[in-house]
Amino acid sequence: MAKQTTIRENREFRILSAVGIVLVVAGHLGYNLFDIGELFPYYSFHVFIFLFVSGYFYKEESEDNIGKYLLRKCRTLLLPYFAWNLFYGILTDVLHGSGFSIGEPLSLKTLFLSPFLDGHQFLYNFPAWFVPALFMIEVLNVTARKLLFLLRLDYEWLIFAGCLIAGMATVYLAAGGHVWGWYKMPGRLLFMMPGFQLGRIYRVKLEEKDTLSDGPYFLIVMTVQILITILCAGLNFSAVWVSSFANGPVVPYLTMITGIAFWLRVSKILSKNMYLSGKLAYIGRNTYSIMMHHMACFMLVKGFFYLCSLYTPLCGEFDSVMFFSEINFLYLAGGSEAGKWLYLFAGIGLPLVIANVGRWVWRSLKPVFGKASRHSRSSGR
Repeated sequence: MAKQTTIRENREFRILSAVGIVLVVAGHLGYNLFDIGELFPYYSFHVFIFLFVSGYFYKEESEDNIGKYLLRKCRTLLLPYFAWNLFYGILTDVLHGSGFSIGEPLSLKTLFLSPFLDGHQFLYNFPAWFVPALFMIEVLNVTARKLLFLLRLDYEWLIFAGCLIAGMATVYLAAGGHVWGWYKMPGRLLFMMPGFQLGRIYRVKLEEKDTLSDGPYFLIVMTVQILITILCAGLNFSAVWVSSFANGPVVPYLTMITGIAFWLRVSKILSKNMYLSGKLAYIGRNTYSIMMHHMACFMLVKGFFYLCSLYTPLCGEFDSVMFFSEINFLYLAGGSEAGKWLYLFAGIGLPLVIANVGRWVWRSLKPVFGKASRHSRSSGR
């Protein structure tokens, strides 16, 4: 008999992932609808949500066979990334032939090297810069943990403290203009690593102590955040470029903690609503697709408006020059901010369709590959 196993989904963290990706999509629209009255600016913590979730789900057993662990990460993170990177590279070259100037030409550099340097090579998929960075963080994490285990050190707090010190040093150097050029890549990893380790610390040291009721919890988090907002010169920073730090090396990590703490408790509350939590969890299961494709989906919306400007009396003020040359150009019909909802729905909804089509194609092809693999093994006997 086939052994049947049931994996219980962590609904709370699925919802947290959904919150993170919605904030990313809204952030790329400049839509501050979800920042709670400018109290929790997206760019002060939203990238760290995904690091926190990844660190939370890290398993110690990974250190028993690092090769197998990294092979699995290559399959789940890098393989789909490079497949889509090739797709967007080809698309970029085709669009260059149609008058667009967005993105770099397809080359070995833009296919395989640029993703690890900045991830903005083709621009239509630039939010996915996070994927190669996360892979490198996973490599550094498991390697450091294996080394400390061999040294028989009680390493959880040690790793978190070490990563936090390295991250703050990186912020200090970046604010002084010393993290640039080739230093951006290692600087990005050092800056982001504390977010990953925070997820691990939360799971093994703090989660069981997270029992404060909602009222006092939100009072503490929001009081701290209000004080930070009033006393500091701006909370946003750029994780990808390791820049725009206005308040020294401590505040970025403080806002990382408060932002994650706020939305983690919101996610816990939402997880108790069966209907709403199910919808959000579905988004949370497809963050990879949304991260990869939402900018391209924005382009589809703009393309629709462009066609309207050509063939109908509508959208006469559409700026076709910006459309062909600037990935962040946003056309709002009638100049209304409410038009950003259309982009938001497209940026989340269309990648969900792409993810479903991809799964359907894989299910259709999997039996074929399975038969080919069995035939190959049989022929080799």
